[in-house]
Amino acid sequence: MNIVGIIPARMASTRFPGKPLARIMAMPMIGHVYHRSKMATILNEVYVATCDQEIADYISGLGGEIVMTSSSHERASDRVAEAMIIIEEKTGVKIEIVVLIQGDEPMVTPEMIKAAIQPLLVEKNVTVSNLMADIGSDEEFEDPNEIKVIVNGHNSAMYFSREPIPSRKKYNGTAFPMKKQVCIIPFTRQCLLDYTALEPTPLEVIESIDMLRFLEHGKQVKMVHTDHQTVAVDTKADLRQVEALIKDDPLLRKYQDD
Repeated sequence: MNIVGIIPARMASTRFPGKPLARIMAMPMIGHVYHRSKMATILNEVYVATCDQEIADYISGLGGEIVMTSSSHERASDRVAEAMIIIEEKTGVKIEIVVLIQGDEPMVTPEMIKAAIQPLLVEKNVTVSNLMADIGSDEEFEDPNEIKVIVNGHNSAMYFSREPIPSRKKYNGTAFPMKKQVCIIPFTRQCLLDYTALEPTPLEVIESIDMLRFLEHGKQVKMVHTDHQTVAVDTKADLRQVEALIKDDPLLRKYQDD
């Protein structure tokens, strides 16, 4: 099966401009994501999809594969869909599963990528999945940069929000575990094409969360729990937190001299 990882990255982040090239342990963040994604043997290849020459030059300097995409994309999923078509045209080979690996997840592991893909391999009705992890603090629960998710009894997403969900009115954080989205998102090829064909939706725009386009159109999004510690980088404070955590990470020693 042809399973390809695509890392969307752009310099013009509204919350942290230039963050793909912000350094963690002397290496640009996008370098960590790329190296760690390449360790996932379940992936046939890993590409970085970008509209910025600085990112393309850096990844090319590592010997990595890059795809230049439009600068007009509002959603990472749309950028990945464009990149998928370009890759297929270049290679002449159709991609069966494409894995969106967000460029601000520098603590991604091969095990996380494999776990996210697994439902698409074993459940016929699952065409898109996301990782989710426990939220560890009230501060994280209140942080609008952290995407929260509520799931049903079958681990399908019911709603994503940047606001605390469920409501704090009658919730003390014990009876119902707080969960956050981790942006490792596998799609079947057709599912990703379907995504781009759907009209953007009001809640997707309000929350600025890709997966709400699927939910508002009545599509299922399977969620997969991970116990791996991960911090998405949205601010310079997140960058410092990742640097403190990653310095003792055994994966780091396998690539930090590149």
